[in-house]
Amino acid sequence: MAKVINLLAVCGSGTVSSTMVAEKASAYIESLGYTVNSQELNPQQASERIPEGQFDIVVYTSPIPGNFDVPIINGTGLLTGIDEEEVYSQIKKALKIE
Repeated sequence: MAKVINLLAVCGSGTVSSTMVAEKASAYIESLGYTVNSQELNPQQASERIPEGQFDIVVYTSPIPGNFDVPIINGTGLLTGIDEEEVYSQIKKALKIE
């Protein structure tokens, strides 16, 4: 059974951009053989929920206030298409996928 990755996507409102980022990041992670559970939140909600420890990785398009012990990656490239491969590389590195 594939390992499950819990992904949090964050944008200013916690709706449109975070959904787009979650879909692209999830599709990439799933292409590597993992199952992904994703959730979308705004930065304030994210700063409250991340400390609960339920997320393996956070991908954002709006900054998240606070310091956390989970990999947090700027996912703007997944929206713009600029440096998209770099975002995927950072995701892979953060999840320690060879």
